[in-house]
Amino acid sequence: MLFKHILSSYTKPHPLAVRLKTLLLNESKYCHRYKSFAAAMSEALDKLELDNAAKKAAKAVEDEAVKDTNRIKRNLKRKKWVDWKTQDDEEAANGTKRAPFDPADRIKRKKSAILLSYCGANYYGMQRNPGMQTIEEELFKAMLKHKWITEDSYDQAQIACFQRAARTDKGVSAARQICSVKLPEELDLEAFNADLPEQIRLFGVERVTKGFNAKDQCNARTYTYTLPTVAFAPCEAESEQETFRIGTELLEKVKETLKLYEGTKNFHNFTSKKNFLDPSAKRFIMSFTSSEPFQSPHGVEFVTLKVKGQSFMLHQIRKMVGLAIAIVRGNTTAITLERALTEERLDLPMAPGLGLVLDTVHYERYNERYGKDGIHNPLTWEAQETQVQDFVERQIFSQIYKTEAEQRNMLDWIGTLHYHSYDTRKDEPPPAPVGGKSSKADDDNDE
Repeated sequence: MLFKHILSSYTKPHPLAVRLKTLLLNESKYCHRYKSFAAAMSEALDKLELDNAAKKAAKAVEDEAVKDTNRIKRNLKRKKWVDWKTQDDEEAANGTKRAPFDPADRIKRKKSAILLSYCGANYYGMQRNPGMQTIEEELFKAMLKHKWITEDSYDQAQIACFQRAARTDKGVSAARQICSVKLPEELDLEAFNADLPEQIRLFGVERVTKGFNAKDQCNARTYTYTLPTVAFAPCEAESEQETFRIGTELLEKVKETLKLYEGTKNFHNFTSKKNFLDPSAKRFIMSFTSSEPFQSPHGVEFVTLKVKGQSFMLHQIRKMVGLAIAIVRGNTTAITLERALTEERLDLPMAPGLGLVLDTVHYERYNERYGKDGIHNPLTWEAQETQVQDFVERQIFSQIYKTEAEQRNMLDWIGTLHYHSYDTRKDEPPPAPVGGKSSKADDDNDE
């Protein structure tokens, strides 16, 4: 007020008056700015209070839901005593009768490892798949029929602690597949096999430790791939399957090419939906060799490739074989294999599934720790080896020889090798990085 009085007393502009007027204007702006800041702070605090209240309400609802779930679980676990006399009287009045007691419901079951052999030519893989004919579906039907498992275990395999060592793909066979499952102590293998298709046989059962898992405790797997030697004939030469015989020099080239895969390498190009940066794309190949050539009963010359590794990804072995064949034939060079193990995404061929066989599942660490404890036997299956070899020759290899002679799958596939560019793929973008982690489902997803 004093400043306003001084200003009004001057009729002409005075420097002091101008200065005082400027101060008054600045003071007014400051007060307005302070009020705006205070209003904003008040609004922010009100909003924070509302957010906290909403979070508290949501937390209360979530806690109540958890309590309800736990209450239901306790009620389910609580043993319910049934008055059978009253229930039988009520059912008799309705014209029904209680089902007789099934002794299988009280059979004591212990963790076991089973040795399984099968020819996968007419099956859609090992793992159960609704509506598909699979090895596990046939196995579970027989186990349920012989009371080895309960109906609940048939519907949900995890109840019986079932686990396969390797998940073979469509058309892939197994000489020595191992599965872990809880089974009764008294088992009749002969009667059990009588109810299995002739392409599937269970050769042995061994008691194992309570925590044994056929997949997790397997420290290596060996696969074989049997194919006619004409697959390695030079691409510029015309060769007949029945008359072709591989030479020493060409066979040596096959062995040298297979050896390039050995060691710890990144195989993201040899499977699907794997990024180079995904740690699970790295696999350790212990050995990759070729047998000497031999003739089938149909007069066709074959060789058997054998690869041993800690684990394999989906289609990995078939792509490794496919690229090796292309290199030996001259469709591409070993430089393509070197590039395939780098960050580049290449177009690589995949060999047919017919000749692929899961040969052996290795449990060296388990055998060393428990195989000589006087309670458990080592999982080497030496007593069953003669039976297994007979089945493999009669059901698996004979099927490979017959199919190749009649349908010429390998020759037809060789005719497609020139369609591959063996260069950078441009048809699809690379899969997104997974941030250094890989899902358990993708890991150890074997052929």
